[in-house]
Amino acid sequence: MDTAKLMTEHYGEKEALRVTIDILRNIDQRELALQLENRMGQLEQWCLSKEVIKKEANQGDKLKNLLTCGGNSLDHYGRFVVVVNKSSPEQVQYLQFLSKLKLFCVLDFDPSSVAPGGLCHSYRESRVANLHTPSQYQGQTDSVIQSLNLYKQTSWVFCNGRNDLDSDSDKELDYTNWLKKSCKGVENLVSFVCNPEVLPAGRCLILFLLLSPVDTEKDPIFEIYKAFIKETEEESIITICGLQSMYEKWKEMIQEMSGSDIDPRSIYELTLSEVNGTVMALGPFNQSSGRLLPSSDSSFVVLKQKDEDLLTALDILCLNQCENIYDENSPEFHDFRIKVEEEFYRGGKVKWWNFYFCDKDKDKPFVKRDKYENVKKMITFHLRDSKDMCVLFNLFHHPGCGGSTLAMHLMWDLRQESRCAVLKDNTHPKADVAIQVIKLMNLESERPSPVLLLVDDSKETENPYELVTSIRQAVEDYCSINVDDEKNCKVIILNCVRSNSPKEQYKRHNPSQFITASLTKEEQNNFEKKLKELKEIHEKPENFYSFMIMKSNFDKKYIDDLARNTLENFDFSSKEARLFAFLALLNTYVAESEISLSLCEDFLGMKVIHWKEDSVMDRMKQYSNTLIIDKVEEWGGYKGIRILHHSIASACLEELERSCFLKVSNITMEILHCDLFFNVGVAKHRDSIQQMLIKRQRKKDGVEKEQFSPLIDKIHNQEGKQTVQKIFVKASSRFVTSASIPQALARYLYIKESDFPEAGKWAETAKNIKENKCTLDTIGQVHKSNLTSNNNREKQATSHNPEDLNTNIKIADNAIRAFKRAQELANTEDEPEEEVSDDASDDYQGQSLVYGYVGVLEIAFLVFEILSRLPFFEGNDPMRKKYFQSFLQQKIPITSVHKEENEINNRYVEIIKGHEPFLLSLKTEVKETFDLVNRYFTYTKGNNEQYDLKNRWIVCGLFKKYVALFCSAPEDMKKERQHNPNLNLEIDIHEKRLFLEGKQADTFAGILQHLDKPAEEIERITECYAFLQQQQFINKKQKTKETINYILSNIVLYLLKPKSKHVKSYSQLSDLLLKTLQDVGLGYPFPDPYYLALLLLWPSPTEKNSDIGTYVTAIRNSSRKHLAKHCGKKGTIAHFYLGKGEGLDRFVSKRKLDWTFKIPRDILAQLWWNGDIFKEQQITSRLHRVSGITEEGQVFANYGTLKIPVRPALIGGIRHGFSREKVSFYLGFAINGLLAYDIQYEN
Repeated sequence: MDTAKLMTEHYGEKEALRVTIDILRNIDQRELALQLENRMGQLEQWCLSKEVIKKEANQGDKLKNLLTCGGNSLDHYGRFVVVVNKSSPEQVQYLQFLSKLKLFCVLDFDPSSVAPGGLCHSYRESRVANLHTPSQYQGQTDSVIQSLNLYKQTSWVFCNGRNDLDSDSDKELDYTNWLKKSCKGVENLVSFVCNPEVLPAGRCLILFLLLSPVDTEKDPIFEIYKAFIKETEEESIITICGLQSMYEKWKEMIQEMSGSDIDPRSIYELTLSEVNGTVMALGPFNQSSGRLLPSSDSSFVVLKQKDEDLLTALDILCLNQCENIYDENSPEFHDFRIKVEEEFYRGGKVKWWNFYFCDKDKDKPFVKRDKYENVKKMITFHLRDSKDMCVLFNLFHHPGCGGSTLAMHLMWDLRQESRCAVLKDNTHPKADVAIQVIKLMNLESERPSPVLLLVDDSKETENPYELVTSIRQAVEDYCSINVDDEKNCKVIILNCVRSNSPKEQYKRHNPSQFITASLTKEEQNNFEKKLKELKEIHEKPENFYSFMIMKSNFDKKYIDDLARNTLENFDFSSKEARLFAFLALLNTYVAESEISLSLCEDFLGMKVIHWKEDSVMDRMKQYSNTLIIDKVEEWGGYKGIRILHHSIASACLEELERSCFLKVSNITMEILHCDLFFNVGVAKHRDSIQQMLIKRQRKKDGVEKEQFSPLIDKIHNQEGKQTVQKIFVKASSRFVTSASIPQALARYLYIKESDFPEAGKWAETAKNIKENKCTLDTIGQVHKSNLTSNNNREKQATSHNPEDLNTNIKIADNAIRAFKRAQELANTEDEPEEEVSDDASDDYQGQSLVYGYVGVLEIAFLVFEILSRLPFFEGNDPMRKKYFQSFLQQKIPITSVHKEENEINNRYVEIIKGHEPFLLSLKTEVKETFDLVNRYFTYTKGNNEQYDLKNRWIVCGLFKKYVALFCSAPEDMKKERQHNPNLNLEIDIHEKRLFLEGKQADTFAGILQHLDKPAEEIERITECYAFLQQQQFINKKQKTKETINYILSNIVLYLLKPKSKHVKSYSQLSDLLLKTLQDVGLGYPFPDPYYLALLLLWPSPTEKNSDIGTYVTAIRNSSRKHLAKHCGKKGTIAHFYLGKGEGLDRFVSKRKLDWTFKIPRDILAQLWWNGDIFKEQQITSRLHRVSGITEEGQVFANYGTLKIPVRPALIGGIRHGFSREKVSFYLGFAINGLLAYDIQYEN
């Protein structure tokens, strides 16, 4: 076969040579390739450029082709990078076209550019540009992008000084000094810009704009040209020159330097005026009438481009969106409409254009899901009638059932009533989003307008409470200054959440709504009607597969048949087939998981061999009917390819397994094997692969998460441990800096396989990569599962083996060390770790701050259970129980425990003595841990109630075991009372303390919990404390603690049963407290006595207490030292509020306030959370309003000459600006001080 003849016939002579060179390089025959290339000479340059640039009739067409790659619009390239030298004011007037380009950065060599008449100054008159230096581009890529606001706003980089600044470092340098001092920094900037993770190859155009002569190679801008051609293909660089003579010199220098002819990529015959006009005539076109926003009294305002540039977090929907952009009678507009509609109905993301087209053609309305009107009515109510300034509305939906489309359609229809925007990036700092929302609310208007903000959250994350809190605070701050505008200061957050159990999620959130992958009969009829309409305009709308899937009511057979037809003759050995399999895998298991076109081209080898008139979709022709190219906004925007619909991707995976025997594990290993996905391109691809392995979904009940990602669950069910472990091991070699993969493998091994030694190794590997609360918790969980497994096995055993005890105690010791270290880290970390949410172990629960303590308790009680089965402790003999109890309480040594003398028992004693320090510390450790957890649950707000509730149940169950083990009076104590009456008093004291401990009433926090329990219990508790108060104490510390608890129990008893004979009077309690305060001074280790001081000594109209400020300081200092690390950043709650009575009658408990409402608990919690509870008459009628003042950003309560410091209970409770204002508020008593609720300004 004559290969040369075949290639020449197929490609033509010149292109055949080009392909031959590429093939020689591919098979490592570089020397032959070089020889052939040298012989081609100038022919090669012609071949290279011919596919990129069509032959132009003139330079105007050439400029269009260079900027648009042969099209009519500037959106072919995702970003432009401009390099420019010195300009004159006369030139600047013709450079407005720069404001039309999507600029990533400008490298400016003109130090006067920012001054009036300069290019930068001119650009910033209409657009936003941040002024930078090359040195600011040093550091981690992610942090540079975030800190410089790259992609969101233009970065204007001064590469040789700035004349408007006075420092020496900003002076312009001559070439020699610039080369020494600045060149390296600018070269590093060029490397950053050309990094494919920053700007994907082929999606960025570099434009050298020469406005002044470059006469010598010793010019900084020439050095930067050299830097660019080292980092990127010359085909990505074009030159625009104002004068042909200037260009000739530039061209000559480049030819001498690199041998390249830049003519095909240069514009030099047009004037700057002609360049400007040509670029401005290219699409996309701006609205000729300006973009409009609704304003007060049915008026409108113009949204300026510069204002829009500043709102980087928001994609703003305007009142006249899509209007006056095209000539709507032109053939171009008709073609554009056909294309946009086709993309959407095939499976592309909905655009505002889709709604616009349907509005223009009223006879062919947009298909709505049935829930649309319901959601619209609820949103409209909150916009018009709700008192809440910031409302979170959740819309839960199955993937691919039209949830995001419904949300956007809703915004389109409400754009006249509110200012609408979509949050571009859910990771954007919430405080900054809040600031931008307030700016949008007030833009170009004296009075604010309500804002509707769409958060299209494609993942199943927690509700965005942080965002709600930030926006609420910003709105309240604004309203506190602009009181008259409060009525219109409203923000509705429409949170669109993809969920596998939308109905269950809906039941747990209010307000909310849900839609599922199931159509009503009316919806099906609407889709049938729409299909007939589409047939009138489009060819083969039956191939609009996303639309047809919904029309078929998500019919499984239709989707399976589509997958079967698509995968006919599938050959996994081909690159095209492998790429499609990768897409099917990623699109099934990870939301928003497109693969960039650039990466696809690399994978298919399209950049190595220059195929004629080639594209990714051409190469993927067999599968192209089910593929679509989307614009992805993250990472500065790039084009990515994906399968049309989630259900198609899922069906294709099933078909590959059924007909090609290709399991998901095979595809997973293949993608992990592929270097391209881990070496170059957008980091999002690596994130998608990692998420596929570790991202867990919520269970059907919508509360807890599954134990593993759906992919790992499937592989485990199909193939078991060996394959799962193989995949995780391979993944850990790809994600070497991530603790998530080894952590997930450790969890898999101990949960699914009970392989504790191997699980322990991988848990340690995760900890060595990143020691944090999650990795330490995983180590603890491995040991806990190991201990539980051993305990369950040994319970079934008929014989005893002392070595099992030795092993178990070592495991328990290691587990408690890990849990305590995890708790230490949880107490000291300010923010949640990045990788917490997906790979955290089962007992690590988001924001809950006690999971380490809970682990310690669980291990301790496992040890107690194991010890209780030892031959000399087990059984129902009361004496054995007493020995066991006494040993753990350190009352008798293990050698004094009565036992049979035998080899097994002697070995047990030997082992216990070897671990004596650990075992004898357990009882004290457990009691202290119960007290810590109890304080946490009593004093803090439950921001994460579902997790706290789970931990609370666990702790409650363990405490019952504790009471049974340590707090019940043994039978021998009763016998002792009968035989030795002289010990009765000692026995009574001991029994009462056991009772208090058993009721968790031996602590201050435990007594406060009795506000929610029957009065009879606190009455008995108060009686016990009264008895103990009458005894002579040797231990002064214990006497003080019990006196403090006695005073509090009286207050609680009075509120629950005021006529009880055990209640002391207000004056008696006050006198006892004053005496106690003298004893403890101001440095007591706990805030308890100072809390009582605030309650009992709070000034009344008839009584003053000048020491109250001292006790406020004391309670703050004490709680800061002893509570902060256990409560973290969670707010404290007030158990008592200041009422209108006198003495003990002036205390109103939170429980009593709650009882005045007969509403669901979650709605009541919402009222407390946002402060609206204090707008209810049932509340305000019971509470006393305190007068005060704000000074230096703090709040004080005024009583005569007294100024008592209090804290705002809610974030944003007082205005910024340190204004001195008279205020009033309701007063709450929290364990760390006084709280001011519902702060109202007098003026």
